[in-house]
Amino acid sequence: MSLVLLSLAALCLGAAPLEPMVQCGSENGPSPEWMVSHTLTPGDLRDLRVELVKTSVAMDDYSILMNISWILRADASIRFLKATKICVTGKSNFQSYSCVRCNYTEAFQTQTRPSGGKWTYSYTDFPVELNTLYFIGAHNIPNANMNEDSPSLSVNFTSPGCLDHVMKYKKKCIEAGSLWDPNITACQKDEKTVEVNFTTNPLGNRYLTVIQNNTVIGIAELELQQSEQTRTSVMVAVTGESKGAMVQLTPYFHTCGNDCIRRKGEVVLCPQTGVSFPLDASGSVLSGWLPLLLLALLVAAWVLVVGIYLMWRHGKIKTSFPTTTLLSPTKVLVVYPSEICFHHTICYFTEFLQTHCRSEVILDKWQKKKIAEVGLVQWLTTQKNEADKVIFLLSNDVNTVCDGTCGKSKASPHENSQDLFPLAFNLFCSDLRSQTHLCKYMVVNFREADTKDDYNALNVCPKYRLMKDAAAFCTELLHAEQHVPVGERLQACHYSCSSM
Repeated sequence: MSLVLLSLAALCLGAAPLEPMVQCGSENGPSPEWMVSHTLTPGDLRDLRVELVKTSVAMDDYSILMNISWILRADASIRFLKATKICVTGKSNFQSYSCVRCNYTEAFQTQTRPSGGKWTYSYTDFPVELNTLYFIGAHNIPNANMNEDSPSLSVNFTSPGCLDHVMKYKKKCIEAGSLWDPNITACQKDEKTVEVNFTTNPLGNRYLTVIQNNTVIGIAELELQQSEQTRTSVMVAVTGESKGAMVQLTPYFHTCGNDCIRRKGEVVLCPQTGVSFPLDASGSVLSGWLPLLLLALLVAAWVLVVGIYLMWRHGKIKTSFPTTTLLSPTKVLVVYPSEICFHHTICYFTEFLQTHCRSEVILDKWQKKKIAEVGLVQWLTTQKNEADKVIFLLSNDVNTVCDGTCGKSKASPHENSQDLFPLAFNLFCSDLRSQTHLCKYMVVNFREADTKDDYNALNVCPKYRLMKDAAAFCTELLHAEQHVPVGERLQACHYSCSSM
């Protein structure tokens, strides 16, 4: 009897179908089944989804991958399903394309799982880059025959940047400071000073602090002796109301240079610490504390008087502040040589002028239509007369990385029909000999470099090296926004240059 029961149990176990699994491998070309005609083919997928996953490669090293999951449609055509093919196309600075084929280990005997759920599978092995648009398409195999509609399903997916909760673990993001928590606290010490405290990062020792309240009201640069994690503070001199202003902390790590992640905070009033003394019911103890109590009352009265005075001054500054914000921004004409990469240098420099120096930037790249109408010489003459400042941006002869990155795109400055720099230099050269017009011109570079012999006339202009002279540079531009009558402005400029 027992032998019969064991035989029946073995027969039942043998009759239970195995659940199909997937075995995936690369297949970038067409599938072999496409060359064969099939009488019946499977339908399309029911659903296709994409999400990011983080996998640990080694200690403190993670890989960000794309988890692609799909659900099979529950119909009779599932019996003819052999495999599912997934292709991913990525479009960013360069285009990528790869496909995988996932074969099912067993033929499907039922339209749904034995448990009742739909057949669901996933594949996790496509690497993900930052800020990239991906097109994911999937179809079942065997494909539809030639000249027949081929059922497929596709979705679009855009990968986020380094501030995403998953992408921040990517190695490139970690090097840019994605895991760094500076814990910024900023408080207003007085009307002209803001104290900013933050935690430094071992990746770098140089930090730029900018305080903005509609406009830039304070800039300070901090350079530490050693690159270590420690709590530090910097005092920033401000020129306007700072309560509620935004603090932007820009680090300069050796792993990301000028392209590190910026952090933000808000300015609040500094807390005032008071002094309290415990009282004793005993008369002898009270008489011993009496001088200290009197001293505390005097201090409290002095603090009250100072507080009333600060509130009065705060009201005056708040009343007069809106009038300063009505001033129009400084108009700046930027002249640069053709060997400078437009996307990686000119655009970043323009963003710095607009964000930190409250400037309206004039670039030839942005006015191509106007230049085509009036001509380059006439356009330069007009913009020089309208601009408050003319900046000559010098090249540092370090263009290997830039040339490789910029390539020969349509917007490449190397393909300009005429180099703006020598034309502007020859056109404006006469102004450089005049003390009256000299203050309108500035020279900016990013490293220590001498002016080329062809342009040594620029040596008479004020020179600034970024980011070392960022505070002085922005201060000079902000002074230029005080729009006075032309005659008075030229006379003031003449006296200023003469003193130099």
